[in-house]
Amino acid sequence: MIVLQPVLEICTPDGFALWPVAEFEPYGFLPLSGALHSAEVGTAVMRIADCNNTDAEDDDRPPRPADPLGSFLHGLLTMDDLFAAGGLRVTDTATGTTLLPGCCNGLEEWRDWLEVLDGDGWASFGHDPSPLAERLGDTARLTVDAEQDNSPVITLPLPELRRLLGAVERDLADFLHLATGWAAQHLPDHATLVITALARALDLPAPAVPPKR
Repeated sequence: MIVLQPVLEICTPDGFALWPVAEFEPYGFLPLSGALHSAEVGTAVMRIADCNNTDAEDDDRPPRPADPLGSFLHGLLTMDDLFAAGGLRVTDTATGTTLLPGCCNGLEEWRDWLEVLDGDGWASFGHDPSPLAERLGDTARLTVDAEQDNSPVITLPLPELRRLLGAVERDLADFLHLATGWAAQHLPDHATLVITALARALDLPAPAVPPKR
């Protein structure tokens, strides 16, 4: 059985206390779906915000707010191009082989997988390792690390890959729905902007946020 999951690479900033988050091993992966509990949603929102918590030298964005919450969310809410460290994790449960997204890959690029089905027939997903997906006839060949001559591979029919990518989109949409309710509760003054930004970071339409009570 082949399992395809959208995952975030997790690294919690030291002393983070702006909202409740779950405990994770550093640089582990958190699968995103509608099955997360509140603290896991908080962890995902924290991680995506932290991925974009930067100031460029030629920054022409509004000034960073002085308050801790506004400062932490500043990049997420003002950056044009957002990054969400992670990607798609593929597991072959029959062999135990797992393909992980490489360094510098982001969930905002998850639709690159469609290139295998409908585009040039191949796509790569970061480095160290260097995962690669290729279309070979009516089969997709997924190489765990293209830099290694003896890298493990996963193969699956193209229709199965298309079905799994549809499930990935549903998982991301279900997570975004959860995050919408979470933001209305935990970030009521920023909820609409946060959800709009998260939707851009996941390359999805933004859902409506419930009005603040």
